[in-house]
Amino acid sequence: MRKGCTLEEVRGLAQGMTRKEAIHLRKGRSYVPVGGAKGGIDFDPRAPGARDVLERFLVDINPIMHAYWALGEDLGVRQDDIDEILARRELGSGLSAVDKLLDDPAAVEVRADTAFSTIVDGFAQDELVGGLGVATSVLAALNDAGRDPRASTAVIQGFGSMGGATARYLAEAGLRIVGIADADGFVTNPDGLDIEALLAARDQFGGIDRSSLRPDDHVGDRDDWLAADADVLVPAAVSYSITPDNCDRITASLIVEAANMPVLPAAEEALLARGITVIPDFLANSATNAWWWWVTFGDVDGSWEDSRAIVTTTLNELTTEVLATAREQGISPRAAAQAKVDANLAALSAASAELDVAPASVPEI
Repeated sequence: MRKGCTLEEVRGLAQGMTRKEAIHLRKGRSYVPVGGAKGGIDFDPRAPGARDVLERFLVDINPIMHAYWALGEDLGVRQDDIDEILARRELGSGLSAVDKLLDDPAAVEVRADTAFSTIVDGFAQDELVGGLGVATSVLAALNDAGRDPRASTAVIQGFGSMGGATARYLAEAGLRIVGIADADGFVTNPDGLDIEALLAARDQFGGIDRSSLRPDDHVGDRDDWLAADADVLVPAAVSYSITPDNCDRITASLIVEAANMPVLPAAEEALLARGITVIPDFLANSATNAWWWWVTFGDVDGSWEDSRAIVTTTLNELTTEVLATAREQGISPRAAAQAKVDANLAALSAASAELDVAPASVPEI
């Protein structure tokens, strides 16, 4: 949900979800990609009545949800709001479309209860796994480039579930988070921000409470994050934030997409020509989606220990593999990741053909 959301944007996001699904096909795991979809609402999530708009949307798409579409939170929408509306209006589970694929729904319910009730250092587990995956991708890319995370700096655009968790786990790994952009400005400190204090004081939309800042923290213009002096940029807010018109301001050597479609194709071409590595969204920010399915299909038991292990192992391996392929073939990381998606989709279709069943519902990409 965001003001200005367009059908074209939602189409692109649906294609991205298909890629996120396909990139996680892995032999030996129970979760098999089931396709990708996305919905969008053109409305300001901070405006009065936003929750009512969400409720009308969920009521209207309920038949589609039951038949085809397992849904969850994303930009401008919180999972607890979705869950409350579905329960109060007796609309069923957001996973209704997947029920027919489950052998033991009772076991799924137990794992889901564990997964979504687990609190880690004051934060719900489901708000952490996505950012943990992004942070893991950042660390894998730094390692691939021979960079020491403890000697590296990062700037993050967006401080909601994805951006906040990314900041937390990058800081935990030793990176200095020198800047965070929220809707009201750009908070910076070259010596590093106190991430845990900022997380404790943010609002439900990822806004930083200015009263929690330290005397040496600085607040500037919101768009200053692009040109910030940092090794890593993590766009974790809206789509289309890095464009051909502003990408020349970037000095970071690594961009890891925590948001969906934050870097426009023409901008990415210009960045690659300057030697700047861009890790694509459908790899770096895929952990939330994958984790939900790992829980559902039983690849994890829902605990934080199990969840953290599979997220970090998988995202590290995927990012390392994609960067190695890109280097060996002289292509971009996005092209290398897309090649893996294409190979996985082909393997999935071949396996379905051998079983003489229809392949998973995968939109054209």
